[in-house]
Amino acid sequence: MKAIKLIARQTLASYRKPSSMQIKESYPLPPYSTVIGMIHNACGFLKYVDMDISIQGSYHSKVNELYTRYEFKPGFYDKTRHSIEITSKEGKSTGLTAGPANIELLTKVELIIHIVPKQEENIEEIYEGLKNPKEYLSLGRREDLLVIEEVKIVEIEETVLEKDYKLKQDAYVPLDCIATQEDKDANDISTIYKINKKYGIHPKTNIRFWEQQILVRHFSKESTIFKRTKINTDGEDLVFLA
Repeated sequence: MKAIKLIARQTLASYRKPSSMQIKESYPLPPYSTVIGMIHNACGFLKYVDMDISIQGSYHSKVNELYTRYEFKPGFYDKTRHSIEITSKEGKSTGLTAGPANIELLTKVELIIHIVPKQEENIEEIYEGLKNPKEYLSLGRREDLLVIEEVKIVEIEETVLEKDYKLKQDAYVPLDCIATQEDKDANDISTIYKINKKYGIHPKTNIRFWEQQILVRHFSKESTIFKRTKINTDGEDLVFLA
């Protein structure tokens, strides 16, 4: 099976957890949906191209940074309660407040991403898109620039680990890769996340919703991946596709 292997880095990045409000917390690695969105932008895709993704990497540290948070308040604009007045086309005014808040940033991010489109004819298109993107690439926030170190097409093959393996970097490992309940329970240092992957548009409300979310374990570098785990390999790295 062919895959595109992307090696990249970021100076700063934030992959926001949707449930975090007061402080915008970051996932330790970018979600599948974020990576897939970056690929679509790089290639100029106008329709969704289905693909499986493996995400591994590391970061040096976490820091907090201030940003301006805007909040809508119910009722009409009142200068004693609101910072900014917004007027609609109908002439109705409402107010919002602005104030400082914190966002969590990862520093010196290193990423190894494998991409396997469902249709093999998309391999070359994605490869060329990442080699020569339509515009500068970012991952996370718009300002979180992505520097690509290497893009190449590799062959990956399915296999089952015959012995325990220590990870070389952090990784998302889908729960359905882990063969037995014993293995699932054995390593309690991992964190389970439900990661967004694919969204749909509601036909009546035209509102976006997540139609595919992946349950994964986030394993840190040097964590043990137990034998019998179903994985792929490109000859250099393990590949945990979801």
